[in-house]
Amino acid sequence: MSSRRALEGELAVVAGFSDPSASLEQYPTPADVAAHVVHLADLRDDVAGKTVLDLGTGTGMFALGAALRGARRVVGVELDRGALTVARENERRVGARTDVHWVAGDATRPPVSRDRLTADGPVTVLMNPPFGAQTGNEHADRAFLETAASLADVSYSVHNAGSREFVEAFAADEGGAVTDAFAATLTVDRTFDHQTSESADLDAEVFRIEWERDH
Repeated sequence: MSSRRALEGELAVVAGFSDPSASLEQYPTPADVAAHVVHLADLRDDVAGKTVLDLGTGTGMFALGAALRGARRVVGVELDRGALTVARENERRVGARTDVHWVAGDATRPPVSRDRLTADGPVTVLMNPPFGAQTGNEHADRAFLETAASLADVSYSVHNAGSREFVEAFAADEGGAVTDAFAATLTVDRTFDHQTSESADLDAEVFRIEWERDH
């Protein structure tokens, strides 16, 4: 298994959004954070040989990280077709041996079923959902967690700092449990007009959730 730092280097070539949407909160997932999450998932035996689903994949950062770490099958679901075009270009840049299936669709109503995903074994969800920071889009991450609860055996998700109580309560209500939680800093370059500095640090938290399944 390659190191987290090596994976970060491989993901550094992944291009971000060409025309990001503020309403969709299209901030790119930094390579260092993606590498940390994917590396942890790999250490926990949640990637290699598994089906990995990246909900709201954007330009493919998590999906490509999983592909580089030997997932059996990788599916990236994204509403923005322009972002998927960039994701496909990023797949060529990264050169992973595992092909990624890029699916245009709403990650909160994904056009994939659990039965179809589990044909090759357990399913891991990796995702950096919208934080719900935009007015009218509060709690946007809840809908992504609902999808993870319906499809995954285990999920890793990035949320706004201070989300632990909400995430733990949601997981418990759905028969799951948070097994790991750690802080992360998302350093993002100036993307939208309302941002006043050239880069900003967003305080975030990452959670690993095991979802109870009747096998």
